Amino acid sequence: MSQKIAVLILHGAGTPEENFADKLIERVKAGFDKKLSKKKSETELVFEPVFWSSIFAPEQDKLWNQLRNYRNLDFGRLRRFVIEFLADAVAYQPTRLGNQNYDNVHSLVAKSIQALREKAGENAPLCVISHSLGTIIASNYFYDLQFKQENIGTETKSCTNNIPIEQCQTLTLFYTLGSPMAMWSLRYIDFGSPISVPSPTLKHYYPKLRGEWLNFYDKDDVLAFPIKGINEAYHDAVTEDVEVNAGGIFTSWNPLSHLKYDTDSQVIKPIVNGLVRTWKTINSMDQRNNAINSSVKKGS
Repeated sequence: MSQKIAVLILHGAGTPEENFADKLIERVKAGFDKKLSKKKSETELVFEPVFWSSIFAPEQDKLWNQLRNYRNLDFGRLRRFVIEFLADAVAYQPTRLGNQNYDNVHSLVAKSIQALREKAGENAPLCVISHSLGTIIASNYFYDLQFKQENIGTETKSCTNNIPIEQCQTLTLFYTLGSPMAMWSLRYIDFGSPISVPSPTLKHYYPKLRGEWLNFYDKDDVLAFPIKGINEAYHDAVTEDVEVNAGGIFTSWNPLSHLKYDTDSQVIKPIVNGLVRTWKTINSMDQRNNAINSSVKKGS
């Protein structure tokens, strides 16, 4: 029996449709099947989208309706766009009263990883594909697990078990698409510290498995930046900043490219290659035996 790969997907700022990940999943599965064999992705890849904007959407609707009823405002559609995109970033931040939304969002991430564990197994390598503000959420979530567990909120703790995949011990692949992480680094002294990819504990389960952190950005996307240049720590942590030309004839040359990473072959192909390489490595005989032995030792 083969070892599956767990794939977590986080959308960016705004309020997308609940099926926001469908096209991305279809493209990744098609590429995976082409590299291995037809229908292999159906059994070997387990996907779990995190629809985190659902936490903020009701309050955003309420705020927009209150403001609109209070005064007649110009550029209504643009203002609604600003509320959906920028308000997510504001609402997500911890407050003096406690983690609140930060904890609510992270608890949803924790529940999603639990769902992956149930379908892919406790030791399943974890691949994270995140876009825009979703890259910040993913980074914060795993940073707290790796380095600052005192930041983990009560609700998130209640959704996290002492199991390898849930403790970030099998984090293998991290793909950031259109990430504003460079801007977020301004919140910290010396621009902060990155997460470790792969997780330092991954070698206990799959000694020969090679992880990676690829950051995809389009130079026409004003919200996205290369992040290896943030500081020396990020330079060492990120495998590569990959410049792409996301979108088509109407979007690839302007800021709307920010919304087109999940359909771009320059993004999909490297992700597929990482998943295929990971699957082949973890399902080699020696790696399978090591993963089984690790599970036995932890259970004894």
